[in-house]
Amino acid sequence: MLIKMNILAIIPARGGSKSIPRKNMKLLGDKPLVAYPIELAKSVSKINKIIVSTEDEEIKSIAEKFGAEVPFLRPIDLAKDETPTLPVLQHCIKYLEENQDYKADLIFLLYPTNPFLKKETINQAIKLFEETNCNSVVSVIKDYGRFWKFNKNLNKYCLFYPEERVNRQYFTPLYKENGAIYFSNYKTVMVKNKIVADPVEFIIMKESDLVDIDTFSDWKKAESKMRRIE
Repeated sequence: MLIKMNILAIIPARGGSKSIPRKNMKLLGDKPLVAYPIELAKSVSKINKIIVSTEDEEIKSIAEKFGAEVPFLRPIDLAKDETPTLPVLQHCIKYLEENQDYKADLIFLLYPTNPFLKKETINQAIKLFEETNCNSVVSVIKDYGRFWKFNKNLNKYCLFYPEERVNRQYFTPLYKENGAIYFSNYKTVMVKNKIVADPVEFIIMKESDLVDIDTFSDWKKAESKMRRIE
């Protein structure tokens, strides 16, 4: 059981978003986008530390107002467009070890771009850690699509999956990450240098459950979904 384990939620929130400028501070409904993952993490009783990793003073102020810790401003070299997520997580984990004597057992990567993620789904992920010997839990959707790829040697498009065209009920679906949940243990992130490592367990979600906000079109979808909820 994970009764006494430290579960750390890390919310990466840069100020320099290019797809939607200042996206993490933009109001969705009645609060900034970055407030949604903070309030979600606060609602999960087994998460005992919530950190927003940002280089931006305004995001820091908003995050603290909604109840997250922002014990550092992220170094600028970890806040570029091309910066991978893994070193951002590692920087945060190492900082907490060295400055707060806090060692995370489980790390929950929680993006602000999924404001409709639910508490029940997070608890389901934690339960998988309690009941299995997995290193990571990832949220996915089933994808029954047919996939093609361009074969340079043949100079044509070729069916990639399934290899033979069969009716939907006769082939196994693929599983596509939906960007909502990435839960991994300390060893995966800090020793194996990975965000996700085998063995992995899946939280299978419906595509309609979420809106992953990356573009202005996604933002409009999120606003529409918010109005339906309200």
